[in-house]
Amino acid sequence: MEKISFLDQVNRNFDKAAAFTKHDPTLLEQIKACNSVYRMSFPLRRDDGTIEVIHAWRAEHSQHKMPTKGGIRFSVDVNEDEVMALAALMSYKCAIVNVPFGGAKGGVAIDRKRYSPRELERITRRYTFELVKKNFIGPGVDVPAPDFGTGPQEMAWIADTYTSLQRNELDGLGCVTGKPVHLGGIRGRKEATGLGVYYGIREACASPDDMRLIGLTPGLEGKRVVIQGFGNVGYHAAKFLAEGGASIIAIAEVDGAIFLPTGLPVEKVAEHRLEKGTIVGFPASNTLAASESALELECDILVPAALENTITMDNVARIKARIVAEAANGPTSAEASEHLFRRGVLVIPDSFLNAGGVTVSYFEWLKNLSHVRFGRMEKRFEERAFQRVLQVMETATAKKLGDDICRAMVHGADEQDLVYSGLEETMLDAYQETRAIQKRLDGQADLRAAALVGAIDKIALCYFEMGIFP
Repeated sequence: MEKISFLDQVNRNFDKAAAFTKHDPTLLEQIKACNSVYRMSFPLRRDDGTIEVIHAWRAEHSQHKMPTKGGIRFSVDVNEDEVMALAALMSYKCAIVNVPFGGAKGGVAIDRKRYSPRELERITRRYTFELVKKNFIGPGVDVPAPDFGTGPQEMAWIADTYTSLQRNELDGLGCVTGKPVHLGGIRGRKEATGLGVYYGIREACASPDDMRLIGLTPGLEGKRVVIQGFGNVGYHAAKFLAEGGASIIAIAEVDGAIFLPTGLPVEKVAEHRLEKGTIVGFPASNTLAASESALELECDILVPAALENTITMDNVARIKARIVAEAANGPTSAEASEHLFRRGVLVIPDSFLNAGGVTVSYFEWLKNLSHVRFGRMEKRFEERAFQRVLQVMETATAKKLGDDICRAMVHGADEQDLVYSGLEETMLDAYQETRAIQKRLDGQADLRAAALVGAIDKIALCYFEMGIFP
């Protein structure tokens, strides 16, 4: 089994990209270095009265732009190395999609299934209190978000704890994103990462030249897709890809995988899991002997949407996909990614493809700072303007349009419409920018290296403008 340090993998990818730049080595070392890490331990009184010590971290990788931004994960596997690696990825990810944040990440080393809701609340609130004490959280300092093992409920507890401790801070709700909509969240945040994955894959598949190089036709229609990981990201990526014309032939989870050559109905699989607690046993599907074997199926697009180091040198030779679309953070090791590039496989890197969540988190943060819901001021004005245009058209043509057509044409953009539009614009622009860098490097770099070259250049420019590196 290949022994992999996640932080080492991230730094190897950085070094590979940095070799394509002409920046001063000292500047490159500064960009790569993790600025600060806060390691904390605090007691938890369990519901049965016993005391347990909880270990947690928060890393701020780069403060070239403020605030820093990054999720909080609850996982028994959380450690300092992982948190620092994920914080570095966040720095590069924000730069790639032109979101003005530095990178950060947090983690609490627990298996959330072992704790009651009341215990999880106490853990979350105490973790937030520790962050406030050391100035590791705030709308202009460091803004957490959901990650593996956390969701809107934890973010609501964080926001409530922070605003209780900082009572005079007008923008206090901007201390965290991924909150419930009625508590300052934004419509579209839940599906944002999976939707961003869809937009990124769709844009990559739209290029006739790029698809011809890997033996595929342009577009998503009929593409065979394997999804590894059916959590929030994997489910929404599968849902939008299926709606876009792709065929989801296999879905893998930690407890098993299902396969159906004619395509799995994503919504019905989700309903089956909700009812049975597993995707295994979905009617008419074939159950694979091992969850990992789904990665090795013959397909057009493989979407690893679980945790890091899924594709390594131990299994990369058995990957048959033409496109590996990294919906998770760090699912492919540096060596395995290089192997796939040499084989002509298109790897769409996590540093770009996984950025939908932070993009929509940015929109939520802006909403919290402006104290105005997106669409509130212009929606009715737009609808009335569209109605006047339709009236002119009907008068000029002497033809009455149907009610369904009229309703569709006069619909003014609401918050979700604007979030989806902004996310689509962000992902498409970032992909084309990365593809242009790859072309400039004359095929010597894969998309991962090209994306990181762009990120390094942008972060370096910030240091130049600050006068730190002349």
